[in-house]
Amino acid sequence: MKRILTIQDISCVGKCSLTVALPIISALGVETAIIPTAVLSTHTMFNNFTFKDLTDQIEPITKHWKSENIGFDCIYTGYLGSIEQIDIIAKLFDDFKTKDNLIVVDPAMADNGKLYPAFDETFAKAMAKLCSKADIIVPNITEASFMVDMEYKESYDEAYIKEMLGKLADLGARISILTGVGFKEGSTGVMGYDREKNEYFYYEHDRIDVSYHGTGDVFSSTLVGSLANDLSWQEALPIAADYTAKSIQLTVEDPNGRDYGVNFEEAIPFLLKRIGK
Repeated sequence: MKRILTIQDISCVGKCSLTVALPIISALGVETAIIPTAVLSTHTMFNNFTFKDLTDQIEPITKHWKSENIGFDCIYTGYLGSIEQIDIIAKLFDDFKTKDNLIVVDPAMADNGKLYPAFDETFAKAMAKLCSKADIIVPNITEASFMVDMEYKESYDEAYIKEMLGKLADLGARISILTGVGFKEGSTGVMGYDREKNEYFYYEHDRIDVSYHGTGDVFSSTLVGSLANDLSWQEALPIAADYTAKSIQLTVEDPNGRDYGVNFEEAIPFLLKRIGK
């Protein structure tokens, strides 16, 4: 059985970050190790949430792992709360990288043309440096625009997306994947670029015109879990996109659906069928 390490915060209530990554990757038949970077009572869509920073625990945890010769087939990062955490995780990459394992970075820090309130452009540049150590990066268009100094556009053509993917590739990752890419009305999708092969791949599906917290985490976790099942990134992208869309659709159709996350649990049978389990 393969083992993935995922590094991000955990919200005790709310479907995002580790509370999404751990069950999805486990459901795909992959051992899931975690480093929680912070503990929140709920995710940040709620008011008056509690927050406990765990930055000071990361290095002691990894030191113990090194002493036990624990390794990972993939290291996957999501939301990181500070430049200090980015610096620590960059060292973790150096310590645990092998010639065979994968490093996947989801630079969760922005959306809809704006950085999240806790972050600034200095943080975005630090995240770009972390992406340089990855094999695969999975930003949305907003995150990419901050990392490569391109103007954010809501209306764009294929040339704009390919230029952005090229600049992302220049950061150093072999595979750059942009989420939330749509070239026609009513559709959305993902586009990736393999720097070594100079190959693009695009997959689209019908756009569901609603917004829920944590869907990016659902997508990235499914992508990583699919890769650990020996699928290529081109095979994994449609599965991750369709599973995310299915989770959204089930939430829309659920009269008791909660507005703080999607019904990804209900969609797990769909995911397992798609991946052939």
